[in-house]
Amino acid sequence: MDRVKSSMQQVPNPIPKALIRRTGGANSFELEKENFERGQAVSINKAINTQEVAVKEKHARNILLKGAHTFWAAVNRLPLSSNAVLCWKFCHVFHKLLRDGHPNVIKDSMRNKADLSDMSRMWGHLSEGYGKLCSIYLKLLITKMEFHVKNPRFPGNLQMSNRQLDEAGENDVNNFFQLTVEMLDYLECELNLFLGVFSSLDMSRSVSVTAAGQCRLAPLIQVILDSSHLYDYTVKLLFKLHSCLPADTLQGHRDRFQEQFKKLKSLFYRSSNLQYFKRLIQIPQLPENPPNFLRASALSEHISPVVVIPAESSSPETEHMVDLVTEDLVDTDIPVQFDDLFGTSAATDPFNFNSQNGMRKDDKDRLIEQLTLEIQALREELESFRLESGRLRQALRGRVDELEAELAEQSHLRMQALGEGEFLRAELDDLRRVKEDTEKEQRSLTEIERKAVANEQRYVKLKEKYTELVQSHADLLRKNAEVTRQMTVARAVEDEMDSVRREMQEKVKAAKEASSEELSSQLSTVESEKVELAESLSKKEEELAGLGEELERVQSSLSSERESGVKTAEALQNQLNEKESREQALESQLVAARWSALQGTVEEAERIVQDSLAQLDDPAHISCTSSADYLASRCQASLDCMDRLHSARDGYLADNTGVSELVRAVTHLAHLVGDTIVQGSATSHMVPVEQADALSDSVKACGAEALSLLGQMKEQESLATADGAMLRAALDGILATAEKLRPRGLELQQGELGDLVEQEMAATSAAVESAAARIEVTSSTCVWVCVAQILASCTDLMQAIKVLVLSSKDLQRDIVESGRGAASMKDFYVKNSRWTEGLISASKAVGWGATVMVDAADLVVQGKGKYEELMVCSHEIAASTAQLVAASKVKADKDNANLGRLKLASKGVTQATAGVVASTKSGKSQIEEKDTMDFSSMTLTQIKRQEMDSQVSVLELETKLQKERERLGELRKKHYELAGVAEGWGEEDEGTG
Repeated sequence: MDRVKSSMQQVPNPIPKALIRRTGGANSFELEKENFERGQAVSINKAINTQEVAVKEKHARNILLKGAHTFWAAVNRLPLSSNAVLCWKFCHVFHKLLRDGHPNVIKDSMRNKADLSDMSRMWGHLSEGYGKLCSIYLKLLITKMEFHVKNPRFPGNLQMSNRQLDEAGENDVNNFFQLTVEMLDYLECELNLFLGVFSSLDMSRSVSVTAAGQCRLAPLIQVILDSSHLYDYTVKLLFKLHSCLPADTLQGHRDRFQEQFKKLKSLFYRSSNLQYFKRLIQIPQLPENPPNFLRASALSEHISPVVVIPAESSSPETEHMVDLVTEDLVDTDIPVQFDDLFGTSAATDPFNFNSQNGMRKDDKDRLIEQLTLEIQALREELESFRLESGRLRQALRGRVDELEAELAEQSHLRMQALGEGEFLRAELDDLRRVKEDTEKEQRSLTEIERKAVANEQRYVKLKEKYTELVQSHADLLRKNAEVTRQMTVARAVEDEMDSVRREMQEKVKAAKEASSEELSSQLSTVESEKVELAESLSKKEEELAGLGEELERVQSSLSSERESGVKTAEALQNQLNEKESREQALESQLVAARWSALQGTVEEAERIVQDSLAQLDDPAHISCTSSADYLASRCQASLDCMDRLHSARDGYLADNTGVSELVRAVTHLAHLVGDTIVQGSATSHMVPVEQADALSDSVKACGAEALSLLGQMKEQESLATADGAMLRAALDGILATAEKLRPRGLELQQGELGDLVEQEMAATSAAVESAAARIEVTSSTCVWVCVAQILASCTDLMQAIKVLVLSSKDLQRDIVESGRGAASMKDFYVKNSRWTEGLISASKAVGWGATVMVDAADLVVQGKGKYEELMVCSHEIAASTAQLVAASKVKADKDNANLGRLKLASKGVTQATAGVVASTKSGKSQIEEKDTMDFSSMTLTQIKRQEMDSQVSVLELETKLQKERERLGELRKKHYELAGVAEGWGEEDEGTG
């Protein structure tokens, strides 16, 4: 009591402490109003005082207002500008009142905004203590009031569903853009207060268990509640903006969000470790990394943070009422006697010293009635609290169910990932085995080559030995010829001696007939000649015997040398034959392996080209776009690769080597041609219908010629004649078309930009006019009511686009007139060439979207189209118009009248787009036949079988949906990259760097 009295004495102009007695003529309404105001004033005085303790929850909860008049009437009497602790506790109570009070509190408090701003500036001069914290807190409260005034759809506690969040932006990308900026500013103020409180505390001590520390930490509960909702809504809005606007436009948003994410995650973690918060609130933990807004499928991974406040133990109603009355009377030091509340047994009690101030019977009845009414009000309040707690319990139970469903989905994805991991692991094992087999074959090939080299060396040595044997054999033959000649000479000498002997015998016979004298003389002469001849004959016989022995020796040596030479030659010939057979087998194996590798590569190349051609018939491919620059680069790369392919083919045919170069050339060409096919088809979606048809035909012809060339290369007989002239001609045609379609802003002379802008805007207007006329003709010939409604909404969309294009042209004219000064219009376009190219690109996108939508509507009327194509075209038109609006107003003045008309036209296009989507969904539901699902004739086994089939279909569709979302995200990422290449973003970055 003394502490309460001292605190009351410190505050000037305290709340009146005595009950004002009403005269008997006062009615019950005034008395009830007075008692209510007194009770509220007492609760406010209890909650806001100079003691450095945390505000009690029951005191703040008792301030039940339908407006802020009573609150501000009581607060204006408090010295908020002279006592920092008093101002700090006022900010806490006012923050809770803005969150949990009646919606009129925000409107009634806006009239005090100026006073709060002055007070914030006044406390901002202090650099420490409660003064600095009060300045930050007051700025946060002002920001909160301004946010809720600008966005009345948001309640004070910021609790909204996803549908309400979409309605808050009115399905307009500009509103979502502005709302995201305001939420980031709001969250920045919350984080500043968070950081200010933590920086003012000595975290090395247990400050959360002291009264002073709890006084500073108590308002952070309201900050945590607001921050969790602001973080959740900012993530969802950024994902929505990334689905409508280019990624570079939102770079600032992403950087700012990532910085706030790091701060908020750190503050949540630090707060969850404080003992003070553990018994009052359950603080959620943010994920390890911020969301990846460039991947659309990441939205499904986002989990909304949920802050849980544990339920307080409720006391009985009577005890609550008695405590309330007793505390009100004792804490406020109101001198009320026991008889004033319950009366006396007799009016003339001698011990009643205050009988002159006692109550009459009717006053006691009124007091009893008043207390009964208060008890009833408290019961109603208790019932409302119970209902609110039940609603929160249901909401938390629903959140738990959602988290369980997400957990089941994540478990399914984990099992699927495990299955894919096992499959990839098996593939990896197969690849490893193939690699090992390849290495074994390579080692065996190396061993064979080494043996071949050794055989070659051995063959050379044997060949040299064989040459030596042949030479020695020739020498022996020459010696044999010489000996034979000498034998012939000896035989001739022997024949000559025989003839001489016969001649001598004839002479002897003749001498017998002659005279004895002559005979004796001749005989002596003959005898002497005979002796000489005998000596000569003996010499010749000796020489002949020596030559015969030498001849026999030479013949025996020659015969032995001949036999050894024949055997050596036969062995060498056998080795040569074996070596040649092994080399031929090895060569045939190498040729077969090279040809098999080449065939496998060609088949893989055919599959790549066929997959690229199959993508052209995919319905999801209609939303893919590309640039003519990228298409031209792919075509030129394909032509260069064909030259390398022919060179590698010629080298392979020359000596059956160079197969690795040929394989690389075939694989590279297949990838380039496949990319050319896909990019050519995507580029055709960005050009007028006539050029799109021609480009699409050229792309398909290119694919067919590529398959024909690869088919020729698969056959060994036609490999040499596969020249690829038809494929080269098809690529040249696509390259020529791409050169015509390339953005002229990158190639035109600077003086032609102005003419190009006027031409593109005129072409866009003409395309929109043509599309509107075609829609009207189509709708006049339609006989289905639901389709006619769809076409009517498409007609409204075309009219809205026409208004948007005209407004954009008017705003563009104002921008040029206000910015060019004394220069000409073309000089202005040259000076702002980047803005000019962006405007050209945006106008092209609008005209293309209108043309594609008309084509889709024609197919729907003919019964060949899909309603989903109309919805996709509608969203694409909305994105294109948003791009045109952004490109148009980037240099416009904020007060320009044409800018306002352009924004209105943009909203009209958005609404018309929503109408097209709604009418398309309605028409689709009317036309499609509904299955009655009659299971009466099915048995239990059949129903169970159908249930299993349905579950399988659901899982397959969920898997396909997840893959398509991932594919859509990758396609959008690739689209952004290609759009950046077409617009020259990389060149701009290099220039700025």
